[in-house]
Amino acid sequence: MRKALYFMPLALGACVAAEPDTSVEAGRAAYEADCAACHGADGRGAGDFGVQLFTIPPDLTTLSARNGGIFPRDEVMSVIDGYDRSHAFSAAMPEFGVLDLGPTVIVEEDGIGTPVPAKLLALATYLETIQE
Repeated sequence: MRKALYFMPLALGACVAAEPDTSVEAGRAAYEADCAACHGADGRGAGDFGVQLFTIPPDLTTLSARNGGIFPRDEVMSVIDGYDRSHAFSAAMPEFGVLDLGPTVIVEEDGIGTPVPAKLLALATYLETIQE
């Protein structure tokens, strides 16, 4: 009986689900997989596929500069998700929200928690790091 008790904490620990990855590295991987073909490896809009489009994708390194020096995280996530798109958006930009963006995390702001796909949050976190 003593041996079984020794191994019980290990068995219980294995049942705990890992928190979804929202790191810059996870965001970079998502960017490389889903965005770089159009927006370019450097985020400036000159990806191999993007330069073939009628309208060249925007430079993602200037999002903060175009927003008074503040990175518009929620707006960026809404555009990527497809929730908030103006009529000026290219139809070539996929609405990633209709796809499976995986598990969600709770993002708390002003005491209000909002579930956000971890991949979407990681991508926005990465994009914030490439601002000039």
